Amino acid sequence: MTDDREARARDAGSLRASLARRFGEEFAVDPGLQGVDTLARIASRRVQRRYLSRAIEPALLRLLCACALSGPSKSDLQQADIVIVRERATRDAIADLLPEMPWVREAAAFLVFCANGRRTPRIAALRGKPFPNDHLDLFFNATVDAAIALTTFMHAANAVGLGCCPISVIRDHAAAVSAMLGLPERVIPVAGMTVGWPAEPGQISPRLPLSLTLHEDRYDEGEFAQQIDAYDRRRAGIQALPQRDVARWGEAAFYGWSEDKARQYARPQRTDFGAFVRAKGFRLD
Repeated sequence: MTDDREARARDAGSLRASLARRFGEEFAVDPGLQGVDTLARIASRRVQRRYLSRAIEPALLRLLCACALSGPSKSDLQQADIVIVRERATRDAIADLLPEMPWVREAAAFLVFCANGRRTPRIAALRGKPFPNDHLDLFFNATVDAAIALTTFMHAANAVGLGCCPISVIRDHAAAVSAMLGLPERVIPVAGMTVGWPAEPGQISPRLPLSLTLHEDRYDEGEFAQQIDAYDRRRAGIQALPQRDVARWGEAAFYGWSEDKARQYARPQRTDFGAFVRAKGFRLD
């Protein structure tokens, strides 16, 4: 019993420390709270981009995918799919599209999480029923299902000691990746995922304050500019960011998260993605 209390106290301390680093505030955590160990793992999640050269057993990867697909699904429609990219040639071809991300090639495993808007209309046709819901909601529901599966996979992988890094930039090459994976009409890649045994602890990324992102009864941004500035300065004290696009914007005397995101999205990104989604058969009206 003493060992159990000590473990709960350690987990509660870890949870408090992780949340303080994330949000810059202190949280009261009862060591007797059921599931405090799980909360501590969630709060301490780190993106992992460097991995050991250690394989992942296929049975374990399949188990984690089953856990991922056990997550919530809109109306039990089950509109998410996972593609495990095992063929070396295919993985290398995807990695060649993303030279700034060598971990795509180096990780023990690479997965692609897909939104599947194909299955439900096919089931309707199979059962001789009309399908009057061929509009934006079909795309939206399938994409959210894929995002839930991705997040659930990360929690499952972290629970067994694996590290992950989501790769949303595959949508920069959505048509090419779709062709490589043989994705049919109304099935699109939402994000990739590198998976492996971590080679280093990784960092806890600070998040925006809850005063900006957590609301009660009514949406309220409060003192937006001041809160963003405070977050920029808190985060800069923890995690320095390399300055983006200096040739265009110059060297900033102070470079915070908001300046980084503003520069990142000052250039057009994925302007052809809507056309790709429509070409895959989704209606977005």
